[in-house]
Amino acid sequence: MKISEIMSRAVEVARPQDSLQSVARQMRDIDAGVIPVCDGQTLKGMVTDRDIVIRAVSEARSFETPVSEVMTSDVEYCYDDDDITAAADKMAELQIRRLAVLDHDQRLVGIVSLGDIAQQGKDKTTGQALEEISEPSRHP
Repeated sequence: MKISEIMSRAVEVARPQDSLQSVARQMRDIDAGVIPVCDGQTLKGMVTDRDIVIRAVSEARSFETPVSEVMTSDVEYCYDDDDITAAADKMAELQIRRLAVLDHDQRLVGIVSLGDIAQQGKDKTTGQALEEISEPSRHP
């Protein structure tokens, strides 16, 4: 099964110049802990509620700080025609629960979560990915 068959296509995005406050409100309104940051359809980064707390609140940054200053720029992604097993393996290896989904023109077309894979994937694939994601971090 391909990622395009299970990914969420209706993805709320922020722009790099959007303020932390507006992005935090957007997260609240859509009940999401992560929002892709795009310039047009080009993925520039991802911002999580944790990014806002660790990189902005803890440093007493202004609510008007552009989200580009606290987002994660080195974003992991998969392609819409990738197999769900490959995406689950990537999530497990990197210990992440969501991947941006791009087309081969490098445009954001969706997002896939471990939950999406769990709903459609094989129990073994999902279970193994969740187990590896939940292990203590292997990264320094």
